[in-house]
Amino acid sequence: MNVASPAVSPVETVSSEGLVAASVYVDGRRVANIAIDEASGWRSKPGHVVWIGLHEPHMSLLQGVQRQFELHDLAIEDADHAHQRPKIEQYGDALFIVARTAQLVEGDIAFGETHLFVGEGYLVSVRHGASTSYAPVRGRCESCPRALARGEDYILYAILDFIVDNYSPVLEAIQEEVEEMEKLVLANGMTREQIERLYSLRRDLLRLRNAVGPLVEVCRRLEHDNLPMVRPTMQPLFRDVTDHVRTIQEQIDSLREVLAFAFEASLLVGQAQETAISKKLASWLAIIAVPTAIAGLYGMNFKYMPELELKYGYYVVLGVIAVACATLFYRFRKAGWL
Repeated sequence: MNVASPAVSPVETVSSEGLVAASVYVDGRRVANIAIDEASGWRSKPGHVVWIGLHEPHMSLLQGVQRQFELHDLAIEDADHAHQRPKIEQYGDALFIVARTAQLVEGDIAFGETHLFVGEGYLVSVRHGASTSYAPVRGRCESCPRALARGEDYILYAILDFIVDNYSPVLEAIQEEVEEMEKLVLANGMTREQIERLYSLRRDLLRLRNAVGPLVEVCRRLEHDNLPMVRPTMQPLFRDVTDHVRTIQEQIDSLREVLAFAFEASLLVGQAQETAISKKLASWLAIIAVPTAIAGLYGMNFKYMPELELKYGYYVVLGVIAVACATLFYRFRKAGWL
């Protein structure tokens, strides 16, 4: 797995401990930017939602968030280590969700993780590794107060939808490269480096599928399981995310099949080229064998050979050789060997 820390977005400022943003919203509008130790007091007020964003935070900051929202120790431990598969877990009336993120870094897929804590009046996102800043999500939500007024479950939907949307540019870039590989296979075959690249892409797509696949179950549970903090009115939105994830899965499977076919085609093209070369070599060897055999016959140095005394014997032999070679060349050329 390739894990890389992307450059921080120009609109995102990360504190030394890993705090990106901490804000309070009422009726979908931001009313204050707060410190972590003030979060508990704000989220306890009716109609208030605290939205905190963290990027690779120190454990001390995570522990501060834990104290404010009474988060489970196991969830905090998972959020600190960042080597989890996508999942959803319920701790009392709070949810802990893990999703995998993906980006292209120097032609390879780099993976990251996002951990989400969701409870009454709060949502905390924790990003690790290769992940796009969630500042655009916050900006879109704040530009539509009516939607953001739905609460913390809408913020959860917006982040998950953003994560799934960011799989598409990765797949589009890979698809363009795969199409170029298909053209090479059909035109001239593939070099060793190109075959190694094809294998690398198949491996990365498998890892991407393993990252995307469990997210289907996460979204399905949010859609159907009547979990706390997920109102029935939000379930159609999570259904839309589920459908999107399944579409991404199908695209990954399709690309892996195309790469498998490209690999098989490259082998067949290589075998066809080797067969064609073998036919040409065999044809020329057969043609060369005629004068070699005749010259060898007359090089045996026997004293009594009837053709030795013929006046035009030399020219007759040359003519026989020329006719035999020309006949073989014609037959091989007609058969497509030359």
